[in-house]
Amino acid sequence: MTTKFRFAPSPTGYLHVGNARLALINWLMAKKSGGEMILRLDDTDTERSTAEYASAIEEDLRWLGLIWSELKRQSDRSAAYEAAFQTLKEAGRLYPCYETAEELEYCRKRQLARKQPPIYDRAALKLTEAEKAAFEVEGRKPHWRFLLDQSPIRWEDLVRGPVEVDGASMSDPVLIRSDGRPLYHLPSVIDDIDFGITHVIRGEDHVSNTALHIQIFAAMGASVPAFGHIPLLTGPDGGPLSKREGSASLREMRENGIEAMALVSLLARLGTSDNVEICHTLEEITAGFDISHFSRAAAKFDPNELANLNAKLLHGLDWAEVKDRLDLPGAGEDFWLAVRGNLTTLADAKSWWQVVTGPIEPVIEDADFLKTAATLLPEGDITAESWKIWTAAVKEKTGAKGKLLFLPLRLALTGQPHGPEMNNLLPLIGRDHILARLNGKTA
Repeated sequence: MTTKFRFAPSPTGYLHVGNARLALINWLMAKKSGGEMILRLDDTDTERSTAEYASAIEEDLRWLGLIWSELKRQSDRSAAYEAAFQTLKEAGRLYPCYETAEELEYCRKRQLARKQPPIYDRAALKLTEAEKAAFEVEGRKPHWRFLLDQSPIRWEDLVRGPVEVDGASMSDPVLIRSDGRPLYHLPSVIDDIDFGITHVIRGEDHVSNTALHIQIFAAMGASVPAFGHIPLLTGPDGGPLSKREGSASLREMRENGIEAMALVSLLARLGTSDNVEICHTLEEITAGFDISHFSRAAAKFDPNELANLNAKLLHGLDWAEVKDRLDLPGAGEDFWLAVRGNLTTLADAKSWWQVVTGPIEPVIEDADFLKTAATLLPEGDITAESWKIWTAAVKEKTGAKGKLLFLPLRLALTGQPHGPEMNNLLPLIGRDHILARLNGKTA
């Protein structure tokens, strides 16, 4: 049997790092098993779902390299949900309820005051036809609840192992609102049935939903997919993941210079027993992926770890991998090899291109020292060997050595106290800029 996974975001906002992790895990599971992953847009929330967010989701997934086999939209499937509604109603698994939100809240508070679990009391099942008709005359439209089998619900979770949920601890959930629109549970299950989904991998916050969904699958006479619930991400301190701590949108990460493979390399291993390491292709990540390696503990997402991985990835990229992305006319492989080891994001290369091509304002600490150094600059072409020859001559002439020798030259030539190896930068800066900067001129 071909395995089939799905990633099912709601287009009510931009994808964030938690979404990306679940999309990646589903995609890797599909590839590892020789199956496929569909993209399902859960866009039944017409007030908040937008075409802009839907397009952004597709763009972000393509950026990550997570290409889906099919695209489905719940907004196209109202007829399927209506048919399922009729099937469940005829089977006696859906029943109409007429309580208002205020009445339900009152009952909930009363149960809590009596130290009872706030579970719906199934009062609607006791309504007579006359009572229902009276509510209809009042103008009340029923919402529809699913009649749960209150026996234990069990499954073998791909991450958590054996799971059991007491059906008696759950309220009969509302599947259809009073305005006739289906809530999350019904479309989700019906889509999984109709699209032949064999595996549902989602966050651990869906465990109670899964218990309910298993009963809806059974009520529809459908096979139940395998389930896996991934622990949620936290911030580096173990608390909720805030935007400040890295839950910004993937769009923002991309704009800030994060490389897709750096993010994917981190998310594929975050929360597992495997060491996080840079991978350069999705095939490499797929080969080493195993969902059984995920811990049941929450995983900490640290944006500093991502930044370090991003830098490490850039440091190992060849010129061919970046030349079409740099957007620095005139920059070549020699420039890239000189500066890549000092980059955190690809955009950082622009500042070093400015250092090479100018103009920059030199930092002058000892003008006399620099003027002497200018007279000792080797004649002829400036090469990678020129820095060593030049500094040796300056050392012999002035007696300066170590930091007192190298730092004033670096500050004058680059305006920065740290950076790429000067023997690599010097030929790129060129004789004219070198001499001008040593003499305190903006060049």
